[in-house]
Amino acid sequence: MIPKIRTGTGGTYGLVRYLFGPGKRDEHTDQHVVASWNSFAPDPGRNPHHTIAQLAAQLDQPVKAVGDRAPTNTIWHCSVRADPGDRHLDDNDWANIARRIVHATGLAPEGDTAACRWVAVRHADDHIHIAATLVRQDGRLAGLSFDRRKAQAEARRIEKDYGLRQLTPGDGTAAKTPTSQERFKAERTGRTDTPRETLREAVRQAVAGAASEEEFFSRLREAGLRVKLRHAPSGDTLGYNVALPGDRNRDSEPVWFAGSTLAPDLSLPRIRRRLTDGPVDTAPPRTGASGADRSAPARHRRDAAGVAERAASVLDEGSDEAAAQLVGAGELLDALAQTSPAANRAELRDAARAFERATRSHVRAENTDIRALRSAARGIVHAGTALGRGEDGGATAMVLSTLVLVTLAAARWHSARGHAQQAAASRQAADHLRAAYRQTAANPLRTMRDMGKALPEPERRRHEATIWATLGEPETSTDSGAARRYDALAATLAEAEKAGHDPKALLEEATSRRELETARNNNDVLVWRIRRIADLPALPGKPKTGTTSTQPAPRHADMPAAARSANDPRRPTPRR
Repeated sequence: MIPKIRTGTGGTYGLVRYLFGPGKRDEHTDQHVVASWNSFAPDPGRNPHHTIAQLAAQLDQPVKAVGDRAPTNTIWHCSVRADPGDRHLDDNDWANIARRIVHATGLAPEGDTAACRWVAVRHADDHIHIAATLVRQDGRLAGLSFDRRKAQAEARRIEKDYGLRQLTPGDGTAAKTPTSQERFKAERTGRTDTPRETLREAVRQAVAGAASEEEFFSRLREAGLRVKLRHAPSGDTLGYNVALPGDRNRDSEPVWFAGSTLAPDLSLPRIRRRLTDGPVDTAPPRTGASGADRSAPARHRRDAAGVAERAASVLDEGSDEAAAQLVGAGELLDALAQTSPAANRAELRDAARAFERATRSHVRAENTDIRALRSAARGIVHAGTALGRGEDGGATAMVLSTLVLVTLAAARWHSARGHAQQAAASRQAADHLRAAYRQTAANPLRTMRDMGKALPEPERRRHEATIWATLGEPETSTDSGAARRYDALAATLAEAEKAGHDPKALLEEATSRRELETARNNNDVLVWRIRRIADLPALPGKPKTGTTSTQPAPRHADMPAAARSANDPRRPTPRR
C-alpha cells in the first residue's frame, strides 16, 4: 500500500472537482465519499442534491475564517493505493484506512473534534484520495511534521493488519519516482519509460568509469542529451540540468531535470566526490588485440571479474567501508549494460536499474579506494560492444558469474543493517544477472562439458578424484550423474594441466578465494574462477571427434594446395 502526499495553495474546489470528475482519461468510476471529518460531509457522487461547490466550501471554511493568518499551503492531498495483487477492499475498509492515515499523520487525531477537515473519495477499486485543509477548526494551524514518514509507517501496519502485500520500508535514499502526469505523458508519446527514468539511466551510464568532469559532460552530449550547466558569478560550475530532445512542456520549452532530482547521488557535488576516486589509468584503454589474441571487450571483462571478486570479499567482511564497493559494482553493471550484445542487454539493463537502489543508503564509506572498480568499468566502456559469441561471450559469462555473487553479498550486507529496500533490490539484480548468465554461458559450458566427456577414461577419473577430494565428495561414489556434473570442471582442470598448472593446487586456490554456499551452481563458479586464475581461454576449442590418431595435424604450409583451399576460412561456403 502506497500513500503519496502533496500540498497546494488556494481552495479545494479544483481538487474536489477532479476527484468527482471523469478523470483525465475517463478512468474515474462510481465517485463517492467513503469517510469524512464528521461523517456527514456532502457527497456529490451519491446524493443528487449535494454539489462539488458545497463540499469544497465546507472544507475551506476554517481557512477562510482565519483570513490573512492562513498558511501559504492550505491543501493537503494524499492518495492511498493498494498493490495490484492485493485482495478487494470495500468502502468500509477504505474508510477505516483513511481514518488511520489522518490520525497517524496528526491531521485529525482520533477524538479531536477541533481537528482539520478532510474527506476521503473513492473513484476506483484500488485506491482512495484524502483531501484536507491545513487549518484546524479551532483556528490553529495543523502540525504535520514528518507526515510522509508517518503515513508510510502506518501503511506498513495497515498491510500487516489487513493481510496485504507488505512493502519494504524505505530510508529516504531512494530516487524520486515519476509522477502520474509523467507516466501519462510517456504513454501518450509512446515511450516505454518516462523521461525522468530515461535520463537517470543515461546519467548513470555517463558517469560509469568517467575520469573527469569534462568527460562526464562529454558523454552526456554524446548520448544525445541536452545539457545545461549552471554557473556561479565566478564562472565555477554549480550544477547541471539535462533534457531529452523533443521532450517539451505546454510552452514548447525543454523539460529540464537537475541531476539531484533524478537521484540523490547524481547531483554534481556527489559526482565530483566519486570522480576523486578516479580510474587508475585515466587514458582510454587500448582496443587492439593482446598477446593472447583476445579482443579488448574479452580482456576487460576478464579483468573486471577479478576486481568484482575482490569487491565481493570486502562486502563479506561486513564493514561500513564496503558501502563504496556497492557504488563501484553499480558502475560495472552500468558499463556492461551499455556494451553487451542485444541478446542479453535487456536483462543487464534491468539488473543495473535494480541494483541502483542498492548503491544508496545512509552508510558513508570515507576511506575506501574504489579506483580498481572504476577502472574496470572504464575499460569495459572504452573497449566497446562485445560479441555474443566466441571469447567475448565466454568472458561475459565469466564476469556475470562473479557479479551474481557480488549482488548476493550486497543483499547480505544490507540485510545485516536493516536496509530492506536495498536488500530486495540486490536480490532482484541477482535474478536478472542469473538470467543473463544462463543465456550467455550456455554455449561455452556445453563445449566444456563435451570436452570433459571426451577425456580418456583414466584422465577423467583422475581429475574427478581431485575434485571429490577437494570438494568433499566420496571417491567411492558410483553415481554416474554425480560424476557427470563435473564434466566442465574436469575439462578445465585437464586444460590447465596441459598449460603447466597443478590441477589440485589450482582447485584448492579457487575454492579458498571465498565461500560458495550462496552459488546455485558451485561448478560454474569454480570453472570460471579457474579459467581466469590459470589464464585459460574463456571459450576453449571444441573437442575433435571421429579420429583416434595421436599424430599432430599437418601444418598449413605442408598441406596440398587443394586441402589448403578447402581449409581456408576465407573460402566461401559452397551452395547446396
